[in-house]
Amino acid sequence: MRYDVTGSGFGNGGSDSGLGEEWGVRAARSRALAVLRVRGRALGAAILPAAVAVVLYAGEVTGHFTGTGWATARWTVTVLAVLVLLAAAAVALVVARARPAVTPTVELTETAAPDLHRLVRDLADRLGVPAPAAIALTPDCDSWLEDRSHRAHRRAGAAGSPVLVIGSPFLWWMRVAELRAVLAPVVAGTGPAADPDIAAARRFVRGLDAAAVVADEPGLGPLRRLGARGVGRVARLLLRACGTHAAEMERGVAAAGSERAQAVDQGTRIVAQEQVGLAYAGWDRLLTRVALPAWRMGRWPSGLDAGVVSALTELSRRDRLAEGYSSRLGERPACDLLEEPGAVDEAASLLAARLFHGGPAEAGPDWAPVEWSRYPEEVVDRKWRADAARLHEVLDRLAAAEGPEAADAAGAPTLTRVLTHLTTAPDERPAPPPAPGHPAPPDSERPVPAADEDGSVPAEGDSSLPAEDAEGDSSLSAEDEDDDHVPAEDEVRNPAADTLAAALSARVAREDAEREARVTAGAAGFSGPDGPWPLCPLVPPRTGRDLLADHVTALVCCAAVDTTGAAPGLDWLDGPALLVDGVRAADLTPRVLALVEDGDPAPLRAWLAMTGVRPEKPVRLL
Repeated sequence: MRYDVTGSGFGNGGSDSGLGEEWGVRAARSRALAVLRVRGRALGAAILPAAVAVVLYAGEVTGHFTGTGWATARWTVTVLAVLVLLAAAAVALVVARARPAVTPTVELTETAAPDLHRLVRDLADRLGVPAPAAIALTPDCDSWLEDRSHRAHRRAGAAGSPVLVIGSPFLWWMRVAELRAVLAPVVAGTGPAADPDIAAARRFVRGLDAAAVVADEPGLGPLRRLGARGVGRVARLLLRACGTHAAEMERGVAAAGSERAQAVDQGTRIVAQEQVGLAYAGWDRLLTRVALPAWRMGRWPSGLDAGVVSALTELSRRDRLAEGYSSRLGERPACDLLEEPGAVDEAASLLAARLFHGGPAEAGPDWAPVEWSRYPEEVVDRKWRADAARLHEVLDRLAAAEGPEAADAAGAPTLTRVLTHLTTAPDERPAPPPAPGHPAPPDSERPVPAADEDGSVPAEGDSSLPAEDAEGDSSLSAEDEDDDHVPAEDEVRNPAADTLAAALSARVAREDAEREARVTAGAAGFSGPDGPWPLCPLVPPRTGRDLLADHVTALVCCAAVDTTGAAPGLDWLDGPALLVDGVRAADLTPRVLALVEDGDPAPLRAWLAMTGVRPEKPVRLL
């Protein structure tokens, strides 16, 4: 269970004098007692029938409650008390034995990172709080304390104190002083973990969290699953009763930690918080644009954390608002606190691949690591050729559906074939709407209205609608033009492209479903109620047109590589890139969109002629 996020932490030491000086911890203890009162009321409700039964039996012994009616009441209450006690015992047993969720991490022993452990211990001494029991890394831009005091986690080597979980990108992008400033409010949270009331309230809430989803665990029989669902309902009821108090308790200890950490590197903390947001942006861009294509090709980059530095350095070069960030690279990075940064980066990169994409826990022939120097050849080129092959396979199926003659005329996999298929006649392309403030075309250039069934052409201003309907229609059209006008990119401009995009989307959806089925069947689920790998899949939203544009771009890149001196490359912010004479071809995308959306091949053909690409040559497919 997470106790906090980056930038806020917990209070100070567990002594009454230290904790009592911070209002945040006093408020947190008050909320913790409220959570424990909910537990006490639940326990009281469970033993209430038994207490009534004891009173009735005591009345029989003393001669006050005699007679048939009292005997019936005693037996009824006794049976009810036994059932309620059995149900309460079952709920308590499940809550006590349920395994709370833990974050998948890469453990950092003191041997692997002695300087980092020393930094955290010194920081805890400055804050006057106990040091965390262990340190672990997670492929995320966040840091928090995680309680692993459950016996199942202790068997795995975790002690009873909280574990400090650090986002691995922080170690590579941040400097040592910045990392210390970011971790200060988080490390301060080890103090409240020693407070008995707060610790008991947290254990109770964690147990309820785990018990609420026990019914979703695999391997349960029908009878056990039915009982687990009943326990889950009770757990969720208790969570609703104490959820507000638990949230306020965590806010209180977080405020206390931030207050305590203000004395530690206050100036550096302000700069470090800026680096947190920058690292998050670079990490998200790296995962979605660079890592995800590699994962889909069965390769996982083994240096994701080092890639964050390259991505953010590229961002600082492109964005004038990021000036000054690259000058920080001369200072000592926090990854120097590790004995073997490369091995730790590789382990964190593999964990990121499993978390966000799924896959085996170890490298293999179909799941191999890739260095950044080999990324263009092993990922970019293979991705382009796989997309080009998929595009031509879909075209072959569409041609086969039209008839044997169309299938025979399909021909070799060339770029010309795709250009011909997506090109529309000039008179069929929609004219762009007039720009605001420009007059409409003259009458001589306006299209002639279509004739009616009887051959007559309606006069201008004539309408078959009544006057009031025409006025209403006119006002509705004006309102639609102002507010609800459909954007031009959503209109049907190229029917051939829409048909191809739909077929391509269906093909990709089937492949993704098959891949997810293989991952689910072959990957072991994470030990906890979070579910099987991947826990946080990255699925970038893509429309059919976007998917078709990506495949056409891949085919163009394959043709450029095969017929010219172009080469696949890597852009740290945008992923796969085509290099023409060593320079990224940034002007290719709008030309492909003109073909896909408008059916106009002229811009793309001009680019092909300028770069020397021969579209009639067959493309080598994967």
